Amino acid sequence: MLRIRILLGGCRGREAAPLKSIKTLFGFNVAPAPAPVRFSSTRSVARKSTLAVSRVLHDEKPEEDTHSPVWSHNEWDPLEEVIVGRVEGATIPPFTVEVKANTYQHHWDFFAKHGGKPFPEEHLKKAHAEIENFCHILEQEGVTVRRPDPLDFTVKYTTPDFTSTGLYAAMPRDIILVIGDEVIECPMAWRSRFFEYRAYRSLMKEYFRGGARWTTAPKPQMSDELYDQEYPIRSVEDRHKLAAMGRFVTTEFEPCFDAADFIRAGKDIFAQRSQVTNFMGIEWMRRHLGPNYNVHIISFGDPNPMHIDATFNIIGPGLVLSNPDRPCHQIEMFKKAGWKIVHPPKPVMPDGHPLWMSSKWLSMNVLMLDPGRVVVDKNEEPTIKMFENLGIKTVPVSIRFANSLGGGFHCWTSDVRRTGKLESYF
Repeated sequence: MLRIRILLGGCRGREAAPLKSIKTLFGFNVAPAPAPVRFSSTRSVARKSTLAVSRVLHDEKPEEDTHSPVWSHNEWDPLEEVIVGRVEGATIPPFTVEVKANTYQHHWDFFAKHGGKPFPEEHLKKAHAEIENFCHILEQEGVTVRRPDPLDFTVKYTTPDFTSTGLYAAMPRDIILVIGDEVIECPMAWRSRFFEYRAYRSLMKEYFRGGARWTTAPKPQMSDELYDQEYPIRSVEDRHKLAAMGRFVTTEFEPCFDAADFIRAGKDIFAQRSQVTNFMGIEWMRRHLGPNYNVHIISFGDPNPMHIDATFNIIGPGLVLSNPDRPCHQIEMFKKAGWKIVHPPKPVMPDGHPLWMSSKWLSMNVLMLDPGRVVVDKNEEPTIKMFENLGIKTVPVSIRFANSLGGGFHCWTSDVRRTGKLESYF
């Protein structure tokens, strides 16, 4: 059994703690020291280690900035560092039951014929130019931009349970969830995303070495038992009926969740049961975060729930964008807490623009740079006007071709570091 020695000062035997198993002493792995600085003595190291051990023993999460490279509690504090996804390598996913359940009928032939091949080359070139420009604008706004490693997602892989090709490393919001000084790799539900974490491992190791806490949620087997193989979806009407019944393509065989089905407001985390996030996954998150956080399950009048941030996007303390086409069933709890509920205007994206894995409501999938600045689609003039009326300065950017891959500004990013502290807004 793995064992650990914790130094309480010096290196003499009488000053060292007796060897104990990690499980006996802590119940789980020891967190690294919270401040990644160079120490001048063994005793100072011991003091930092003791603080980290105390935090683990008492299930404490830091509320003030620990100088970790990872630090974010909500969706709106001033943004300092962000991961932006890559267009390179984007591959059409195989047409599996979970992909069918999450996409629109008029695109099913596209997936069936081209699964495992790159997305159309000319479209990707335009999307790549948009995302590179987006990164440049973020840097001009004072934000440090980090990128995942490029990978070849056309490579076929086989596990004991399935064979697939990959998807992309375009949407870090789906796989990475930052809670305070902890970065959580999430167990996404699509088989084409099984090895997507590899694109982010260089960054994860760097953040961990710098003092961040790094957790990988239980990796799903993705065997046939995770999916309702008889999921009876043949049309939009079927989709509405199944959603009304609370029936999803993912079962409760094992925990699975996309990070984008969680949205943060300090000590309150809001999650939805969706096609890619099951109740076991939400319960895993609740137990993992412990008593310092309240994990709420909320639901919507959404015929195809997948990711919460184009349905319910919290953009400030007590301020939320709520999709008028997908009303929140628990909206009264926010009203009673004094929150302002804003219904964004209808998106203006043309009907003919390809959206292979999302809806036009990416118009509300915005990225807050701070409470007074927002990155918004420059083509969505009604949405820009809405923010101006709220007193929020807009930073207009176009990623219309990048939208086609399934995400807006919030999806294409994962905020690593925001200034601020852990607070309650309820």
